[in-house]
Amino acid sequence: MRNVMKGRSAGLVLAIAVALPVAGGPALAVPAVPAGPAAPTAPAAPDPSSGSPGSGDPGATLLPPLPVRLGEGNPCTGASDRTATGAAWSQTALGLSRAQRISRGAGVTVAVVDTGVAPGVPSLSGRVEAVDGAGEDCVGHGTFAAGLIAAAPEKGSGITGVAPQARILALPGTDDRGVPSARRVAAGIRTAADRGAQVIYVGQALPAGRSELTAAVAHATRRDALVVAPAAPDAVSREEQGPDGEMPEGPYWPAAAPGALAVVDFGPGGVRQRNAPPAHEPDLSAPGSAMVSVGPEGTGHYIGSGASLAAAGVAGTAALVRAYHPDLTAAEVARRLLDTAYPSDIPRLDPYAALSLLQDRATPPAQTPAPARMPAPTDPAPHHRSLTIAAVGLATVLLLAALAAVVPRGRTRNWRPPTVP
Repeated sequence: MRNVMKGRSAGLVLAIAVALPVAGGPALAVPAVPAGPAAPTAPAAPDPSSGSPGSGDPGATLLPPLPVRLGEGNPCTGASDRTATGAAWSQTALGLSRAQRISRGAGVTVAVVDTGVAPGVPSLSGRVEAVDGAGEDCVGHGTFAAGLIAAAPEKGSGITGVAPQARILALPGTDDRGVPSARRVAAGIRTAADRGAQVIYVGQALPAGRSELTAAVAHATRRDALVVAPAAPDAVSREEQGPDGEMPEGPYWPAAAPGALAVVDFGPGGVRQRNAPPAHEPDLSAPGSAMVSVGPEGTGHYIGSGASLAAAGVAGTAALVRAYHPDLTAAEVARRLLDTAYPSDIPRLDPYAALSLLQDRATPPAQTPAPARMPAPTDPAPHHRSLTIAAVGLATVLLLAALAAVVPRGRTRNWRPPTVP
């Protein structure tokens, strides 16, 4: 469950208990995230209930929670002293071991428009380019999302990103406290598209900025970049709630813009966390609860939940597909992710199916029936000849009939005209 807690100055933090094998610090046994009813399974379908370590593991402990925002005066997020040595449940649910045998995202650049990405994180080292000051990440959310997208496996760690050979282009979408603005996000999307990013991940769900963000997504679409964004915020502060504590229901931008792929999260039990902010018209769902990834410093791990983290998994999968099918356009990649998703109320991301299933690149347009081919008009001469012969024949018959009536009478009168009285 996600609990929204206020920091010293209105900071937002996600606190999640999960059982994971870890290294570093004392071992604290805690309950695992409840599995709940498993989602239906089928060949190549994600199994959201699998892959969560049990609480009986002597190394099970708490990972520190990932901040969503930092209040004024709060220190920047530092290095975690906990390292998850086992794989996260989301890696098993997505079938990454199979998908990464086909593609690892090499040659694809994924833009991360968020709080920034720390380029010195070992699992991202050498693959991060930061512009406009996005090389510093005080909050840690952008680095965490970049790790979900592209973290390479490290010795002593079981955590890996979806596309561990993809490159990251970091751009700012928030201020240094993690507060987003439509202007920053729109500028980040445009810059990412202009710099050739094939996939653009946005870590924020904004209730305002429709025109500005819709135009930015259209700009990216024209440059063949796929924008992936959350269909709900990760957390809602008290100030953002209604007078009776009701959650806002969207729409959220840029996810609601035409051409963007809107993503919502689900957890190990196949459902969203209780009291999660409502999602607005999501296109796709992906693991987003109890997610494990890197922090802005060191080799340790944090844990977090939210639709933005689910969107990171979709962005990583889009990178896998674009690397393996470089001839596909951004729109075709989005369609492929949707068409190969596991059927559910909200289709569930399936990276292996998106890579392996054969598809027509586009639905052929309905064929217009060919016009009927009428035979060429015939020569009218034979027709006229037939009519002439028929008319002559009829006249001959009438003439013979008249003669048959007149000749006998003429003979009886010896061919004399009748006597006038």
